[in-house]
Amino acid sequence: MDVLDSIRQLYPPSERPILDIQNIKGDASTRRYFRVNSRRGSAIACIDPVLLNIAPERYPFLIVHDLFACHEIRVPEVYETSGDTGVLLLEDCGDLMLQDEIPQLNAGQLAERYRQVINLLVRIQSIRPDGKTADSMIPFSLNFDHEKLMFEFDFFIEHALNAYFTGRLGEAAIARLREEFVAIAELLMLPEHFVLNHRDFHSRNIMLFGDEPVVIDFQDARMGLPQYDAVSLLRDSYVQLDVGLLEELKRYHFDQIRQQSLTSMSWQEYLRLFDLMAFQRNIKAVGTFCYQTLGAGNSSFEANIAPTLSYLRDYIEARPELATAGKLLEPIISC
Repeated sequence: MDVLDSIRQLYPPSERPILDIQNIKGDASTRRYFRVNSRRGSAIACIDPVLLNIAPERYPFLIVHDLFACHEIRVPEVYETSGDTGVLLLEDCGDLMLQDEIPQLNAGQLAERYRQVINLLVRIQSIRPDGKTADSMIPFSLNFDHEKLMFEFDFFIEHALNAYFTGRLGEAAIARLREEFVAIAELLMLPEHFVLNHRDFHSRNIMLFGDEPVVIDFQDARMGLPQYDAVSLLRDSYVQLDVGLLEELKRYHFDQIRQQSLTSMSWQEYLRLFDLMAFQRNIKAVGTFCYQTLGAGNSSFEANIAPTLSYLRDYIEARPELATAGKLLEPIISC
């Protein structure tokens, strides 16, 4: 059965011949998306290999979807699922991403929209296991632990330094850099401050539907520092915010998580960990973009490599802990 037929199977036989199924360009993932127009209206079909032959109660997308929905986090409604074909039929929340809206907003509107999205983020970060959800279950059993952070650093080494930027750093420099990455990962291991993170909370994963933010691509949610998702949003590879607005929104996020008793860290500690986390997160993003460009043959992400690298200098200049890594990375930061 081909992909289109697997989508048609989710509809009554009488509707299948007249379905209009159009491919939608997805982001950097293994999932594929299609818009399906039928007599009942429009829906989004997601083809996810992970769904194949897995029980629904073990499928991360549905687990996190239901968790978010029961905490009134706006997510697309799930209409149908098929584990046999790996297809989900989801609510169509349109095409307008936060990234698309930004050029249409004046300064005041932009600040207000980002405060609204940060409020949504803080609601996600406020979710804790309850009587129905043990902390040994997804997503609370998953963490940005040392292993996960180093996996992302090593992904950057493999796909950015050893592939896309091959020859810019020698073997000795890469080995020394990895030692620095290990040290940075250790600095970010503060489980006493961990909260629930979406894990990819940027402007392409926030849809605007009826002027309401709708969260998508949340299946990799896990525990980590509150700065992780804040970095994804405010040091976004797809949107560069004005420095004044950036600082204002950092403070806004900090104030909100303090008011919700989600952290005991000071403002200065928040800023330090924001920069260290931003360094790690942006390094991870560059690795992904380099992999997509060379490994997956998806050149649409290549334009995001240089803007993301440009963020690194700010963190390196601000934090002594990043000085050595910054010197080693200079051949690609300055290119």
